[in-house]
Amino acid sequence: MADAAVKEKHETTNAAEAERELTDGFHLIIDALKLNGLNTIYGVPGIPITDFGRMAQAAGIRVISFRHEQNAGNAAAIAGYLTKQPGICLTVSAPGFLNGLTALANATTNCFPMILISGSSEREIVDLQQGDYEEMDQLAIAKPLCKAAFRVLHAADIGIGLARAIRAAVSGRPGGVYLDLPAKLFSQVMDAEAGQKSLVKVVDAAPAQIPAPTAVKRALDVLKSAKRPLIILGKGAAYAQADDAIRALVEKSGIPFLPMSMAKGLLPDTHPQCAGAARSTVLKESDVVMMIGARLNWLLSHGKGKTWGEAPKKFIQIDIEPKEMDSNIEIAAPVVGDIGSCVSALLEAMGNKWPAAPADWVAAVSAKREENIAKMAPKLMKNSAPMDYHGALGALRTVVKERPDAILINEGANTLDLARGVIDMYKPRKRLDVGTWGVMGIGMGYAIAAAIETGKPVLAVEGDSAFGFSGMEVETICRYKLPVCVVIFNNDGIYRGTDVNSVSSDPAPTVFVKGSRYDKMMEAFGGVGVNATTPDELKRAVDAAMDSGKPTLINAVIDPAAGSESGRIGNLNPQSKIRKK
Repeated sequence: MADAAVKEKHETTNAAEAERELTDGFHLIIDALKLNGLNTIYGVPGIPITDFGRMAQAAGIRVISFRHEQNAGNAAAIAGYLTKQPGICLTVSAPGFLNGLTALANATTNCFPMILISGSSEREIVDLQQGDYEEMDQLAIAKPLCKAAFRVLHAADIGIGLARAIRAAVSGRPGGVYLDLPAKLFSQVMDAEAGQKSLVKVVDAAPAQIPAPTAVKRALDVLKSAKRPLIILGKGAAYAQADDAIRALVEKSGIPFLPMSMAKGLLPDTHPQCAGAARSTVLKESDVVMMIGARLNWLLSHGKGKTWGEAPKKFIQIDIEPKEMDSNIEIAAPVVGDIGSCVSALLEAMGNKWPAAPADWVAAVSAKREENIAKMAPKLMKNSAPMDYHGALGALRTVVKERPDAILINEGANTLDLARGVIDMYKPRKRLDVGTWGVMGIGMGYAIAAAIETGKPVLAVEGDSAFGFSGMEVETICRYKLPVCVVIFNNDGIYRGTDVNSVSSDPAPTVFVKGSRYDKMMEAFGGVGVNATTPDELKRAVDAAMDSGKPTLINAVIDPAAGSESGRIGNLNPQSKIRKK
Protein backbone atom coordinates (compact mmCIF):
# COMPACT_ATOMS: atom_id res chain seq x y z
CA MET A 1 0.00 0.00 0.00
CA ALA A 2 2.79 2.37 0.93
CA ASP A 3 4.60 1.68 -2.36
CA ALA A 4 1.38 2.32 -4.30
CA ALA A 5 0.86 5.65 -2.51
CA VAL A 6 4.42 6.74 -3.24
CA LYS A 7 4.01 5.72 -6.86
CA GLU A 8 0.76 7.65 -7.16
CA LYS A 9 2.39 10.72 -5.58
CA HIS A 10 5.30 10.58 -8.05
CA GLU A 11 2.91 10.22 -10.99
CA THR A 12 0.90 13.21 -9.78
CA THR A 13 4.08 15.29 -9.37
CA ASN A 14 5.38 14.29 -12.80
CA ALA A 15 2.06 15.16 -14.40
CA ALA A 16 2.07 18.58 -12.74
CA GLU A 17 5.62 19.26 -13.93
CA ALA A 18 4.67 18.16 -17.43
CA GLU A 19 1.76 20.63 -17.44
CA ARG A 20 3.90 23.45 -16.00
CA GLU A 21 4.90 25.99 -18.63
CA LEU A 22 8.64 26.20 -19.22
CA THR A 23 10.94 28.72 -20.83
CA ASP A 24 14.61 28.74 -21.78
CA GLY A 25 17.57 31.06 -22.18
CA PHE A 26 16.66 31.92 -25.78
CA HIS A 27 13.27 33.29 -24.80
CA LEU A 28 14.45 34.98 -21.61
CA ILE A 29 17.12 36.97 -23.45
CA ILE A 30 14.56 38.07 -26.04
CA ASP A 31 12.00 38.96 -23.37
CA ALA A 32 14.61 40.89 -21.38
CA LEU A 33 15.61 42.93 -24.43
CA LYS A 34 12.00 43.73 -25.34
CA LEU A 35 11.12 44.61 -21.73
CA ASN A 36 13.79 47.31 -21.90
CA GLY A 37 12.80 48.65 -25.30
CA LEU A 38 15.81 47.21 -27.12
CA ASN A 39 14.10 46.19 -30.32
CA THR A 40 16.95 46.13 -32.85
CA ILE A 41 19.93 43.77 -33.01
CA TYR A 42 22.93 44.26 -35.29
CA GLY A 43 25.08 41.19 -35.82
CA VAL A 44 26.34 38.23 -37.82
CA PRO A 45 24.69 34.80 -37.38
CA GLY A 46 26.55 31.58 -36.66
CA ILE A 47 27.36 29.07 -33.92
CA PRO A 48 26.04 29.32 -31.19
CA ILE A 49 23.60 32.19 -31.90
CA THR A 50 21.98 31.25 -35.23
CA ASP A 51 18.68 30.12 -33.74
CA PHE A 52 18.62 33.06 -31.39
CA GLY A 53 18.59 35.46 -34.35
CA ARG A 54 15.69 33.61 -35.96
CA MET A 55 13.72 33.53 -32.72
CA ALA A 56 14.36 37.20 -31.98
CA GLN A 57 13.10 38.11 -35.43
CA ALA A 58 10.01 35.96 -34.95
CA ALA A 59 9.36 37.73 -31.64
CA GLY A 60 9.29 41.14 -33.31
CA ILE A 61 12.86 42.30 -32.79
CA ARG A 62 14.45 43.72 -35.90
CA VAL A 63 17.58 41.69 -36.67
CA ILE A 64 20.00 43.31 -39.12
CA SER A 65 22.45 40.71 -40.39
CA PHE A 66 25.84 42.03 -41.55
CA ARG A 67 28.75 40.59 -43.49
CA HIS A 68 31.35 41.35 -40.79
CA GLU A 69 31.04 41.77 -37.03
CA GLN A 70 33.11 44.94 -36.83
CA ASN A 71 30.63 46.71 -39.08
CA ALA A 72 27.71 45.38 -37.05
CA GLY A 73 29.44 46.64 -33.91
CA ASN A 74 29.96 50.08 -35.42
CA ALA A 75 26.27 50.14 -36.31
CA ALA A 76 25.30 49.28 -32.73
CA ALA A 77 27.65 51.94 -31.37
CA ILE A 78 26.25 54.77 -33.48
CA ALA A 79 22.71 53.56 -32.79
CA GLY A 80 23.52 54.12 -29.12
CA TYR A 81 24.80 57.61 -29.86
CA LEU A 82 21.69 58.53 -31.82
CA THR A 83 19.12 57.06 -29.39
CA LYS A 84 20.83 57.29 -25.95
CA GLN A 85 19.91 53.62 -25.50
CA PRO A 86 22.60 50.96 -25.77
CA GLY A 87 22.92 49.60 -29.30
CA ILE A 88 23.01 45.80 -29.35
CA CYS A 89 25.61 43.84 -31.33
CA LEU A 90 25.36 40.05 -31.41
CA THR A 91 28.30 37.89 -32.49
CA VAL A 92 29.50 34.33 -32.50
CA SER A 93 32.36 33.17 -30.30
CA ALA A 94 36.14 33.74 -30.58
CA PRO A 95 36.90 35.24 -34.05
CA GLY A 96 33.43 36.79 -34.26
CA PHE A 97 33.81 38.21 -30.78
CA LEU A 98 37.26 39.58 -31.66
CA ASN A 99 35.88 41.23 -34.79
CA GLY A 100 33.24 42.96 -32.69
CA LEU A 101 35.75 43.95 -30.04
CA THR A 102 37.31 46.68 -32.19
CA ALA A 103 33.92 48.37 -32.44
CA LEU A 104 33.36 47.91 -28.70
CA ALA A 105 36.67 49.56 -27.83
CA ASN A 106 35.97 52.38 -30.28
CA ALA A 107 32.52 52.89 -28.75
CA THR A 108 34.03 53.14 -25.28
CA THR A 109 36.64 55.66 -26.43
CA ASN A 110 33.93 57.76 -28.09
CA CYS A 111 31.50 57.42 -25.16
CA PHE A 112 28.81 55.65 -27.21
CA PRO A 113 26.52 53.29 -25.26
CA MET A 114 26.73 49.81 -26.76
CA ILE A 115 26.41 46.19 -25.59
CA LEU A 116 28.38 43.49 -27.37
CA ILE A 117 26.69 40.13 -26.73
CA SER A 118 28.74 37.12 -27.77
CA GLY A 119 28.20 33.39 -27.50
CA SER A 120 31.14 31.60 -25.89
CA SER A 121 32.60 28.24 -24.87
CA GLU A 122 31.73 26.59 -21.57
CA ARG A 123 33.68 27.72 -18.53
CA GLU A 124 34.85 24.29 -17.42
CA ILE A 125 36.43 23.62 -20.82
CA VAL A 126 37.95 27.09 -21.14
CA ASP A 127 39.39 27.06 -17.64
CA LEU A 128 41.05 23.69 -18.18
CA GLN A 129 42.13 24.70 -21.69
CA GLN A 130 40.75 21.48 -23.14
CA GLY A 131 40.38 22.75 -26.68
CA ASP A 132 36.68 23.52 -27.23
CA TYR A 133 35.32 24.79 -30.54
CA GLU A 134 36.52 28.40 -30.78
CA GLU A 135 37.70 28.25 -27.17
CA MET A 136 38.65 31.62 -25.71
CA ASP A 137 38.36 33.40 -22.37
CA GLN A 138 36.39 36.21 -23.93
CA LEU A 139 35.46 37.95 -20.70
CA ALA A 140 39.09 38.38 -19.70
CA ILE A 141 40.01 39.74 -23.13
CA ALA A 142 37.10 42.21 -23.22
CA LYS A 143 37.53 43.71 -19.75
CA PRO A 144 40.43 46.11 -20.50
CA LEU A 145 38.74 47.41 -23.64
CA CYS A 146 35.28 48.36 -22.41
CA LYS A 147 33.52 50.11 -19.57
CA ALA A 148 32.22 46.88 -17.98
CA ALA A 149 32.03 43.16 -18.74
CA PHE A 150 29.71 40.48 -17.36
CA ARG A 151 29.15 36.75 -17.85
CA VAL A 152 25.79 35.01 -17.31
CA LEU A 153 25.96 31.31 -16.41
CA HIS A 154 22.38 30.61 -15.31
CA ALA A 155 19.09 31.38 -17.05
CA ALA A 156 17.68 32.85 -13.86
CA ASP A 157 20.38 35.56 -13.99
CA ILE A 158 19.70 36.72 -17.56
CA GLY A 159 17.44 39.57 -16.40
CA ILE A 160 19.98 40.88 -13.90
CA GLY A 161 22.85 40.44 -16.36
CA LEU A 162 21.20 42.51 -19.07
CA ALA A 163 20.04 45.13 -16.55
CA ARG A 164 23.59 45.59 -15.30
CA ALA A 165 24.85 45.87 -18.88
CA ILE A 166 22.25 48.51 -19.78
CA ARG A 167 22.95 50.60 -16.70
CA ALA A 168 26.71 50.39 -17.18
CA ALA A 169 26.42 51.41 -20.84
CA VAL A 170 24.35 54.58 -20.37
CA SER A 171 25.02 55.86 -16.85
CA GLY A 172 27.68 58.47 -16.14
CA ARG A 173 30.02 58.69 -19.11
CA PRO A 174 28.48 56.23 -21.62
CA GLY A 175 30.53 53.45 -23.16
CA GLY A 176 30.76 49.89 -24.39
CA VAL A 177 29.80 46.86 -22.32
CA TYR A 178 30.50 43.19 -22.98
CA LEU A 179 27.97 40.49 -22.10
CA ASP A 180 29.28 36.90 -22.31
CA LEU A 181 26.68 34.17 -22.88
CA PRO A 182 28.04 30.58 -22.93
CA ALA A 183 26.35 28.27 -25.44
CA LYS A 184 24.65 26.11 -22.80
CA LEU A 185 22.86 29.16 -21.37
CA PHE A 186 20.61 29.48 -24.42
CA SER A 187 19.06 26.04 -23.99
CA GLN A 188 18.81 26.08 -20.17
CA VAL A 189 15.21 25.41 -19.12
CA MET A 190 13.35 26.87 -16.15
CA ASP A 191 9.82 27.55 -14.98
CA ALA A 192 8.27 30.20 -17.22
CA GLU A 193 6.60 32.10 -14.40
CA ALA A 194 9.81 32.20 -12.38
CA GLY A 195 11.66 33.21 -15.52
CA GLN A 196 9.40 36.19 -16.13
CA LYS A 197 9.75 37.26 -12.52
CA SER A 198 13.54 37.17 -12.91
CA LEU A 199 13.52 39.80 -15.66
CA VAL A 200 14.36 43.39 -14.78
CA LYS A 201 13.03 46.57 -16.35
CA VAL A 202 15.75 49.15 -15.77
CA VAL A 203 14.45 52.32 -14.14
CA ASP A 204 16.28 55.63 -14.53
CA ALA A 205 19.32 54.02 -16.15
CA ALA A 206 21.13 57.34 -16.62
CA PRO A 207 20.09 59.53 -13.67
CA ALA A 208 20.73 63.25 -13.87
CA GLN A 209 23.89 64.44 -12.17
CA ILE A 210 23.32 67.97 -10.91
CA PRO A 211 26.37 70.28 -10.73
CA ALA A 212 27.32 71.93 -7.47
CA PRO A 213 26.09 75.55 -7.18
CA THR A 214 29.61 76.65 -6.20
CA ALA A 215 30.99 75.10 -9.42
CA VAL A 216 28.39 76.93 -11.50
CA LYS A 217 29.18 80.26 -9.82
CA ARG A 218 32.93 79.75 -10.26
CA ALA A 219 32.50 78.98 -13.96
CA LEU A 220 30.40 82.10 -14.57
CA ASP A 221 32.82 84.28 -12.64
CA VAL A 222 35.68 83.08 -14.85
CA LEU A 223 33.57 83.53 -17.99
CA LYS A 224 32.52 87.04 -16.97
CA SER A 225 36.19 88.06 -16.60
CA ALA A 226 37.01 87.10 -20.21
CA LYS A 227 38.05 89.62 -22.84
CA ARG A 228 38.22 87.04 -25.63
CA PRO A 229 35.91 84.17 -24.63
CA LEU A 230 35.27 81.03 -26.67
CA ILE A 231 32.81 78.14 -26.32
CA ILE A 232 33.81 74.73 -27.71
CA LEU A 233 31.02 72.23 -28.33
CA GLY A 234 31.97 68.55 -28.41
CA LYS A 235 30.07 65.44 -29.45
CA GLY A 236 29.15 64.93 -25.80
CA ALA A 237 27.02 68.05 -26.12
CA ALA A 238 25.32 66.59 -29.18
CA TYR A 239 24.78 63.23 -27.44
CA ALA A 240 23.08 64.95 -24.50
CA GLN A 241 20.15 66.06 -26.68
CA ALA A 242 19.93 69.27 -24.65
CA ASP A 243 19.81 71.22 -27.89
CA ASP A 244 17.50 74.06 -26.86
CA ALA A 245 19.37 74.76 -23.62
CA ILE A 246 22.76 74.74 -25.36
CA ARG A 247 21.54 77.10 -28.04
CA ALA A 248 20.06 79.39 -25.40
CA LEU A 249 23.35 79.47 -23.48
CA VAL A 250 25.42 80.27 -26.55
CA GLU A 251 23.07 82.98 -27.77
CA LYS A 252 22.54 84.51 -24.34
CA SER A 253 26.29 84.77 -23.84
CA GLY A 254 26.93 86.15 -27.32
CA ILE A 255 30.26 84.29 -27.28
CA PRO A 256 31.77 82.82 -30.48
CA PHE A 257 31.47 79.04 -30.53
CA LEU A 258 33.61 76.38 -32.18
CA PRO A 259 31.89 73.03 -32.87
CA MET A 260 33.93 69.86 -33.01
CA SER A 261 33.02 67.78 -36.06
CA MET A 262 30.18 65.69 -34.58
CA ALA A 263 28.83 68.72 -32.69
CA LYS A 264 28.30 70.60 -35.96
CA GLY A 265 24.64 71.50 -36.34
CA LEU A 266 23.85 71.96 -32.63
CA LEU A 267 23.65 75.50 -33.87
CA PRO A 268 23.87 75.92 -37.65
CA ASP A 269 27.37 76.36 -39.04
CA THR A 270 25.97 79.51 -40.68
CA HIS A 271 25.05 81.00 -37.29
CA PRO A 272 26.63 84.46 -36.82
CA GLN A 273 28.46 83.29 -33.67
CA CYS A 274 29.96 80.20 -35.32
CA ALA A 275 33.75 80.40 -35.45
CA GLY A 276 34.31 77.21 -37.43
CA ALA A 277 35.84 79.14 -40.32
CA ALA A 278 38.10 81.04 -37.91
CA ARG A 279 39.28 78.02 -35.90
CA SER A 280 42.98 78.90 -35.83
CA THR A 281 42.28 82.46 -34.76
CA VAL A 282 39.93 81.69 -31.89
CA LEU A 283 42.11 78.90 -30.49
CA LYS A 284 45.23 81.05 -30.50
CA GLU A 285 43.76 84.33 -29.32
CA SER A 286 41.03 83.36 -26.84
CA ASP A 287 41.69 83.93 -23.14
CA VAL A 288 38.82 81.96 -21.55
CA VAL A 289 37.56 78.76 -23.11
CA MET A 290 34.39 76.99 -22.01
CA MET A 291 34.24 73.38 -23.18
CA ILE A 292 30.84 71.67 -23.25
CA GLY A 293 31.10 67.92 -23.79
CA ALA A 294 34.55 68.27 -25.38
CA ARG A 295 37.87 66.83 -24.21
CA LEU A 296 41.33 68.35 -24.45
CA ASN A 297 42.73 65.35 -26.31
CA TRP A 298 44.81 65.25 -29.49
CA LEU A 299 41.96 66.71 -31.53
CA LEU A 300 42.47 69.96 -29.58
CA SER A 301 46.26 69.57 -29.32
CA HIS A 302 45.91 68.71 -25.62
CA GLY A 303 45.16 72.35 -24.82
CA LYS A 304 48.72 73.53 -25.41
CA GLY A 305 51.40 74.19 -28.02
CA LYS A 306 51.35 76.26 -31.20
CA THR A 307 47.66 75.57 -31.83
CA TRP A 308 46.76 77.56 -28.74
CA GLY A 309 49.21 80.41 -29.19
CA GLU A 310 50.96 82.35 -26.44
CA ALA A 311 47.99 84.11 -24.87
CA PRO A 312 47.39 82.89 -21.27
CA LYS A 313 44.18 80.89 -21.03
CA LYS A 314 41.70 79.77 -18.43
CA PHE A 315 39.55 76.74 -19.12
CA ILE A 316 36.03 75.98 -17.96
CA GLN A 317 35.11 72.35 -18.54
CA ILE A 318 31.64 70.81 -18.38
CA ASP A 319 31.81 67.02 -18.24
CA ILE A 320 30.08 64.17 -16.44
CA GLU A 321 33.40 62.47 -15.65
CA PRO A 322 35.34 64.10 -12.76
CA LYS A 323 38.57 62.36 -13.76
CA GLU A 324 38.54 64.18 -17.09
CA MET A 325 39.37 67.44 -15.35
CA ASP A 326 43.05 68.44 -15.41
CA SER A 327 43.82 65.51 -17.72
CA ASN A 328 46.19 67.63 -19.81
CA ILE A 329 46.28 71.09 -18.30
CA GLU A 330 44.81 72.89 -15.32
CA ILE A 331 41.06 73.46 -15.46
CA ALA A 332 40.24 76.69 -13.66
CA ALA A 333 36.51 75.98 -13.34
CA PRO A 334 35.43 72.32 -13.52
CA VAL A 335 31.67 71.76 -13.69
CA VAL A 336 30.83 68.11 -13.10
CA GLY A 337 27.42 66.78 -14.11
CA ASP A 338 25.37 65.76 -17.10
CA ILE A 339 25.36 68.30 -19.92
CA GLY A 340 21.65 69.07 -19.75
CA SER A 341 21.69 69.75 -16.01
CA CYS A 342 24.90 71.78 -16.18
CA VAL A 343 23.79 74.00 -19.04
CA SER A 344 20.39 74.58 -17.44
CA ALA A 345 22.05 75.52 -14.17
CA LEU A 346 24.37 77.96 -15.94
CA LEU A 347 21.46 79.56 -17.78
CA GLU A 348 19.50 80.02 -14.58
CA ALA A 349 22.47 81.50 -12.74
CA MET A 350 23.19 83.93 -15.60
CA GLY A 351 19.87 85.64 -14.98
CA ASN A 352 18.45 88.31 -17.24
CA LYS A 353 21.32 90.82 -17.10
CA TRP A 354 24.28 88.85 -18.44
CA PRO A 355 26.80 91.27 -20.01
CA ALA A 356 27.27 91.17 -23.77
CA ALA A 357 30.38 89.48 -25.13
CA PRO A 358 33.20 91.96 -25.81
CA ALA A 359 32.26 93.69 -29.05
CA ASP A 360 35.80 94.08 -30.40
CA TRP A 361 36.46 90.33 -30.00
CA VAL A 362 33.17 89.33 -31.61
CA ALA A 363 33.84 91.68 -34.52
CA ALA A 364 37.39 90.38 -35.01
CA VAL A 365 36.22 86.76 -35.10
CA SER A 366 33.41 87.62 -37.50
CA ALA A 367 35.79 89.45 -39.83
CA LYS A 368 38.24 86.54 -39.89
CA ARG A 369 35.44 84.09 -40.54
CA GLU A 370 34.11 86.08 -43.48
CA GLU A 371 37.62 86.52 -44.86
CA ASN A 372 38.28 82.77 -44.81
CA ILE A 373 34.88 81.92 -46.28
CA ALA A 374 35.55 84.33 -49.15
CA LYS A 375 38.96 82.74 -49.80
CA MET A 376 37.42 79.27 -49.94
CA ALA A 377 34.47 80.15 -52.20
CA PRO A 378 36.26 80.01 -55.60
CA LYS A 379 37.74 76.57 -54.81
CA LEU A 380 34.26 75.18 -54.14
CA MET A 381 32.97 76.43 -57.50
CA LYS A 382 35.48 74.55 -59.66
CA ASN A 383 33.84 72.20 -62.19
CA SER A 384 36.94 70.42 -63.45
CA ALA A 385 37.45 66.85 -64.64
CA PRO A 386 38.93 64.95 -62.96
CA MET A 387 37.66 66.62 -59.81
CA ASP A 388 39.73 67.88 -56.94
CA TYR A 389 38.48 67.56 -53.37
CA HIS A 390 37.19 71.11 -53.05
CA GLY A 391 35.17 71.02 -56.26
CA ALA A 392 33.55 67.70 -55.32
CA LEU A 393 32.86 68.81 -51.77
CA GLY A 394 31.42 72.07 -53.03
CA ALA A 395 28.77 70.06 -54.88
CA LEU A 396 27.99 67.97 -51.80
CA ARG A 397 27.89 71.09 -49.65
CA THR A 398 24.97 72.32 -51.73
CA VAL A 399 23.21 68.94 -51.44
CA VAL A 400 23.38 69.04 -47.63
CA LYS A 401 22.20 72.66 -47.55
CA GLU A 402 19.17 71.70 -49.61
CA ARG A 403 18.53 68.55 -47.51
CA PRO A 404 19.34 69.50 -43.88
CA ASP A 405 17.49 66.47 -42.47
CA ALA A 406 19.76 63.99 -44.25
CA ILE A 407 22.42 62.18 -42.19
CA LEU A 408 26.01 62.74 -43.35
CA ILE A 409 28.54 59.96 -42.72
CA ASN A 410 32.15 60.91 -43.38
CA GLU A 411 35.47 59.09 -43.22
CA GLY A 412 38.80 59.05 -44.98
CA ALA A 413 41.96 61.14 -44.80
CA ASN A 414 41.63 64.15 -47.12
CA THR A 415 37.96 63.26 -47.67
CA LEU A 416 37.31 63.58 -43.95
CA ASP A 417 39.58 66.48 -43.08
CA LEU A 418 38.42 68.74 -45.88
CA ALA A 419 34.73 67.85 -45.57
CA ARG A 420 34.76 68.88 -41.91
CA GLY A 421 35.51 72.44 -42.93
CA VAL A 422 33.62 72.62 -46.23
CA ILE A 423 30.22 71.02 -45.57
CA ASP A 424 28.02 73.11 -43.30
CA MET A 425 25.57 71.33 -41.00
CA TYR A 426 22.25 72.80 -39.93
CA LYS A 427 20.74 70.36 -37.43
CA PRO A 428 22.17 68.34 -34.52
CA ARG A 429 23.38 64.74 -34.82
CA LYS A 430 23.30 64.87 -38.61
CA ARG A 431 27.06 64.51 -39.02
CA LEU A 432 28.64 61.20 -37.95
CA ASP A 433 32.32 60.52 -38.45
CA VAL A 434 35.40 58.72 -37.13
CA GLY A 435 35.44 60.47 -33.78
CA THR A 436 38.13 60.35 -31.12
CA TRP A 437 40.38 57.63 -32.47
CA GLY A 438 40.12 58.73 -36.10
CA VAL A 439 39.67 55.06 -36.97
CA MET A 440 38.70 54.16 -40.55
CA GLY A 441 36.03 51.57 -41.34
CA ILE A 442 33.01 53.05 -39.58
CA GLY A 443 31.30 54.15 -42.80
CA MET A 444 28.87 51.44 -43.83
CA GLY A 445 28.02 50.37 -40.28
CA TYR A 446 27.17 53.95 -39.34
CA ALA A 447 25.23 54.46 -42.57
CA ILE A 448 23.10 51.36 -42.02
CA ALA A 449 22.30 52.18 -38.39
CA ALA A 450 21.59 55.84 -39.18
CA ALA A 451 19.06 54.85 -41.83
CA ILE A 452 17.40 52.30 -39.54
CA GLU A 453 17.34 54.36 -36.34
CA THR A 454 16.25 57.69 -37.87
CA GLY A 455 14.36 56.74 -41.02
CA LYS A 456 16.16 59.61 -42.76
CA PRO A 457 18.11 59.43 -46.02
CA VAL A 458 21.83 58.92 -45.55
CA LEU A 459 24.74 60.35 -47.53
CA ALA A 460 28.02 58.53 -46.85
CA VAL A 461 31.06 60.39 -48.17
CA GLU A 462 34.00 57.98 -48.18
CA GLY A 463 37.62 58.00 -49.15
CA ASP A 464 38.41 55.02 -51.38
CA SER A 465 40.75 53.61 -48.73
CA ALA A 466 38.27 54.06 -45.88
CA PHE A 467 35.49 52.44 -47.91
CA GLY A 468 37.60 49.31 -48.30
CA PHE A 469 37.25 48.47 -44.60
CA SER A 470 33.48 48.01 -44.78
CA GLY A 471 32.62 48.07 -48.48
CA MET A 472 31.03 44.61 -48.60
CA GLU A 473 28.18 45.98 -46.51
CA VAL A 474 26.76 47.58 -49.65
CA GLU A 475 25.14 44.15 -50.05
CA THR A 476 23.53 44.66 -46.62
CA ILE A 477 22.30 48.08 -47.71
CA CYS A 478 20.74 46.55 -50.81
CA ARG A 479 19.32 43.54 -48.94
CA TYR A 480 17.42 45.78 -46.51
CA LYS A 481 16.59 48.34 -49.22
CA LEU A 482 17.95 51.26 -47.20
CA PRO A 483 17.94 54.88 -48.43
CA VAL A 484 21.72 55.18 -48.44
CA CYS A 485 23.77 57.01 -51.06
CA VAL A 486 27.49 56.22 -50.88
CA VAL A 487 29.91 58.62 -52.57
CA ILE A 488 33.46 57.32 -52.94
CA PHE A 489 36.17 59.87 -53.56
CA ASN A 490 38.32 57.70 -55.82
CA ASN A 491 41.83 59.03 -56.37
CA ASP A 492 43.36 55.59 -56.93
CA GLY A 493 45.07 55.30 -53.57
CA ILE A 494 45.63 56.14 -49.94
CA TYR A 495 46.19 59.93 -49.67
CA ARG A 496 47.16 60.04 -53.39
CA GLY A 497 47.31 57.58 -56.25
CA THR A 498 50.61 58.79 -57.67
CA ASP A 499 53.16 57.13 -55.39
CA VAL A 500 55.79 55.04 -57.25
CA ASN A 501 57.78 51.96 -56.25
CA SER A 502 61.28 52.62 -57.58
CA VAL A 503 62.76 49.18 -56.85
CA SER A 504 60.35 46.56 -58.23
CA SER A 505 57.25 46.00 -60.34
CA ASP A 506 54.99 45.86 -57.27
CA PRO A 507 52.73 48.87 -56.82
CA ALA A 508 53.68 51.36 -54.12
CA PRO A 509 52.05 50.59 -50.72
CA THR A 510 49.59 53.47 -51.01
CA VAL A 511 48.43 52.81 -54.60
CA PHE A 512 45.24 50.99 -55.65
CA VAL A 513 44.09 49.63 -59.03
CA LYS A 514 43.93 52.52 -61.48
CA GLY A 515 40.50 53.48 -62.72
CA SER A 516 38.59 51.25 -60.29
CA ARG A 517 34.81 51.31 -60.72
CA TYR A 518 33.32 50.96 -57.26
CA ASP A 519 29.89 51.74 -58.65
CA LYS A 520 29.84 48.27 -60.21
CA MET A 521 29.83 46.77 -56.69
CA MET A 522 26.45 48.31 -55.92
CA GLU A 523 25.06 47.24 -59.28
CA ALA A 524 26.12 43.66 -58.53
CA PHE A 525 23.66 43.56 -55.62
CA GLY A 526 20.76 45.28 -57.38
CA GLY A 527 21.48 48.85 -56.35
CA VAL A 528 22.20 51.88 -58.51
CA GLY A 529 25.77 52.59 -59.58
CA VAL A 530 26.94 55.88 -61.10
CA ASN A 531 30.34 57.03 -62.34
CA ALA A 532 30.72 60.80 -61.86
CA THR A 533 33.62 62.75 -63.35
CA THR A 534 32.61 66.39 -62.65
CA PRO A 535 31.00 68.22 -59.70
CA ASP A 536 27.89 68.83 -61.81
CA GLU A 537 27.56 65.10 -62.55
CA LEU A 538 28.16 64.32 -58.90
CA LYS A 539 25.42 66.63 -57.66
CA ARG A 540 22.89 65.34 -60.18
CA ALA A 541 23.65 61.75 -59.20
CA VAL A 542 23.37 62.44 -55.46
CA ASP A 543 20.12 64.36 -55.91
CA ALA A 544 18.65 61.49 -57.91
CA ALA A 545 19.72 58.99 -55.25
CA MET A 546 18.32 61.02 -52.38
CA ASP A 547 15.05 61.60 -54.23
CA SER A 548 14.60 57.92 -55.09
CA GLY A 549 15.67 56.45 -51.73
CA LYS A 550 17.31 53.59 -53.62
CA PRO A 551 20.66 52.16 -52.51
CA THR A 552 23.18 54.03 -54.66
CA LEU A 553 26.95 54.14 -54.98
CA ILE A 554 28.63 56.97 -56.85
CA ASN A 555 32.22 56.55 -57.98
CA ALA A 556 33.47 60.14 -57.83
CA VAL A 557 36.65 60.32 -59.93
CA ILE A 558 39.20 62.49 -58.13
CA ASP A 559 42.53 63.61 -59.57
CA PRO A 560 45.08 60.98 -58.37
CA ALA A 561 47.50 63.81 -57.55
CA ALA A 562 44.94 65.54 -55.31
CA GLY A 563 45.31 65.15 -51.58
CA SER A 564 48.12 65.31 -49.06
CA GLU A 565 49.91 62.75 -46.91
CA SER A 566 47.68 61.74 -43.97
CA GLY A 567 45.27 64.56 -44.71
CA ARG A 568 45.79 67.37 -42.21
CA ILE A 569 47.47 65.25 -39.54
CA GLY A 570 50.66 64.40 -41.38
CA ASN A 571 52.57 65.69 -38.36
CA LEU A 572 51.54 62.49 -36.55
CA ASN A 573 53.29 60.36 -39.17
CA PRO A 574 57.00 60.15 -38.19
CA GLN A 575 59.52 60.25 -41.02
CA SER A 576 62.95 58.71 -41.17
CA LYS A 577 65.86 61.13 -41.09
CA ILE A 578 68.12 58.57 -42.75
CA ARG A 579 68.10 58.16 -46.51
CA LYS A 580 69.81 55.14 -48.08
CA LYS A 581 71.91 55.83 -51.16
